[in-house]
Amino acid sequence: MRVIDACAGAGGKSLHLAALMNNRGKILCLDVHDRKLKELRDRSRRAGVDSIETRLIESSKTVKRLVGHADRLLLDVPCSGSGVIRRNPDSKWKMTEEECHRLVHIQRDILTNYVGMVKSGGKMVYATCSIFPSENELQVKWFLENHPGWKLEEEFHLLPSPGGSDGFYGARLSKI
Repeated sequence: MRVIDACAGAGGKSLHLAALMNNRGKILCLDVHDRKLKELRDRSRRAGVDSIETRLIESSKTVKRLVGHADRLLLDVPCSGSGVIRRNPDSKWKMTEEECHRLVHIQRDILTNYVGMVKSGGKMVYATCSIFPSENELQVKWFLENHPGWKLEEEFHLLPSPGGSDGFYGARLSKI
């Protein structure tokens, strides 16, 4: 199986995917920050994972070259982090309405520009660490209205709890 983690960062989810895949197949990890990909390469080496390949997104050409390439696509998009304020308490003072709107536009750009990487019959997971509907179910609703040929299979919300869990959102979509 060919998996693309298109917003890989330092690769926590990529390494988890590699473990779930028993270090088989190929996981292509993309990001716009080379320093994060370097950290991912170091972490992969320490973990003995050789199914991960990293690639810096230097321009739209990087993504265009991967059209129809992935069986699975993970989009853990940049977000407000409203679900993880407990770990980053200063973020609530830095977040503005304008920043939230900016992030919603970035998420839509990523959804629109990266979705072509999925093969027919493939699946995509859209995820955030936000609890705001504008970054979550409303984004997925917008995506489905503007991208025929996709259907929502499942979505989940996890709200922050006193027991210590953070807030997250995820949706699994399939390409028809």
